[in-house]
Amino acid sequence: MAPSSRSAVRPAPPRRLGRVAAARGAVRLAIEGVHGVTRIAEGLHGSIARLALPVGRVREAPAGGIAGFVYRTVRGSSSLVGQGLDALLAPFDQEAHGDDSPAGLAWRAALNGVVGDHLARTGNPLALPMELIVRGPATPRILLQVHGLCMSDAAWTRKGVDHGQALAQALDRTPVYVRYNSGLHVSTNGDELAARLEDLLAHWPVPVESLAIVGHSMGGLVARSAVHRAQAAGMAWPRRLRQMVFLGTPHHGAALERGGNWLHAVLGTSPYLAPFTRLGTLRSDGITDLRHGNLLAADWRNGRHLHHDTRTPVPLPAGVACYAVAGALGPAGKGKPWGDGLVSVDSALGRHPRRSHALRIPRERTWVARGVHHLDLLSDASVAARLAAWLA
Repeated sequence: MAPSSRSAVRPAPPRRLGRVAAARGAVRLAIEGVHGVTRIAEGLHGSIARLALPVGRVREAPAGGIAGFVYRTVRGSSSLVGQGLDALLAPFDQEAHGDDSPAGLAWRAALNGVVGDHLARTGNPLALPMELIVRGPATPRILLQVHGLCMSDAAWTRKGVDHGQALAQALDRTPVYVRYNSGLHVSTNGDELAARLEDLLAHWPVPVESLAIVGHSMGGLVARSAVHRAQAAGMAWPRRLRQMVFLGTPHHGAALERGGNWLHAVLGTSPYLAPFTRLGTLRSDGITDLRHGNLLAADWRNGRHLHHDTRTPVPLPAGVACYAVAGALGPAGKGKPWGDGLVSVDSALGRHPRRSHALRIPRERTWVARGVHHLDLLSDASVAARLAAWLA
């Protein structure tokens, strides 16, 4: 018998972080924070003690004498306290299932955006795993939504609006939400998303006719990276991909991260400021990828803090209808419109002075949302109407 156009989907529920696991992760992070602050203080102390010149690069060295003993004692004592608390809590750490509270998930997602790469490297339980969350009955048409930096799937509900649910009802599509650690490299998340989509479509209860992807901010980069990876690996799911919509995606980077990188470089020019560059390195791999819009591992392998753009150009997938929305604050009128507060209009629409990097999205498939902030792209009524028209 032919399968029904609708079938129940019984995915595993989103993983919930237990309170004890959260406490263990917070303790580890707090101890690492004490170590980091101590090293900043020790580096500054050493520069003062050596009477270093105010400008120039000087190799940092541990403080000696009584001061060095004090700094080592602080780090050693805090490590012992942390290890003791971790051992005390470990027997009560039971994995639980169910939804995270909205406030807890939002806090954890923001933390992952800032230091998620560190959380993953150190095995901290606060690190978010990637999950594909299905919310609705299975239909032949899937709508995948990929959130941005410091966000989670819950961010798609903003001011009472959820683009996925609205489009699902209007266009008879099944919304699938991606939850991921946005502090990891875009290419790392792209590789995992490609593999997970291959598995999802292979086990979808009904034959899949089409897949559409809506990516907000960094989510658009992760989606593009996933498509590139899947096509290079000969995966099957890109053959079902029909449409991609980018909401405020920094295809060519964001000026705010480029400014942060220059500040990091300036701090390194003085031995009295150099210890504070450790604060600059707190920017996660995911954040540094937003400097130029990195999609591939090759784009960052020469260093995370390069000022010049070393990306390998990645064109949009052939045969897929791609659309882009840019927010524009400020008054309408002559001249180039402002960006949405985080991403410029040119970057969001894929425009670039070098032809090799320009995405060349047809004008009729781009739109500038006047007076709409980067986050309000998730809730603006005019954006919702544009999505419905494009995906219909």
